[in-house]
Amino acid sequence: MRHRVAGRQLSRTKEHRLAMRRNLVASLFQHETISTTIEKAKEVKPFAEKLITTAKKGTLAARRQAIAMLGNRDIIDYEDGQRVRKGTVIGKLFSELGPRYLDRPGGYTRIIRLSLRRLGDNGQLVLLQLVGADESPKKQAKKRSRKKAKEEPVVVQQVAQDQATAGAEEIAETAESEQAAETQESEGQGGREQ
Repeated sequence: MRHRVAGRQLSRTKEHRLAMRRNLVASLFQHETISTTIEKAKEVKPFAEKLITTAKKGTLAARRQAIAMLGNRDIIDYEDGQRVRKGTVIGKLFSELGPRYLDRPGGYTRIIRLSLRRLGDNGQLVLLQLVGADESPKKQAKKRSRKKAKEEPVVVQQVAQDQATAGAEEIAETAESEQAAETQESEGQGGREQ
């Protein structure tokens, strides 16, 4: 019996679970979002968050500790049919992800449930994502929209006043031009009559 034994077995041996956890976290750091089953995501999430916390330190010892825990696989893209090395997972973790979360005390990942089921065993699929890449623009946009909403009535009032004064000036100009045209016509008619 396995009373009070923490963690999920996931129908794998210890070595297979460790390799799977490392691969999923490396893919998460590389792509910043992955699709997996909910059981795997719940098992991987704490490991990923501990690695990001380690990366926030930014020291050489922290980098070596992360390499020991995760490994240091290359990030490879294909351009024009050729394999191009873009860096390493640990390099991205320490250069991009660690500094991104410096002011965040935790909660670097989120699990979003999908309506899809996995073909074969009907397992619940989820998205495991890194938080913060797309949230900062939303927060700034909300702040900007609030400021614009507060400033808009003043701007609208000023624009309305400007339009009213411009409209009054145009009316005055058109009235003056009409009077001038009438006087020219009357003078022209008066000259013809004489």
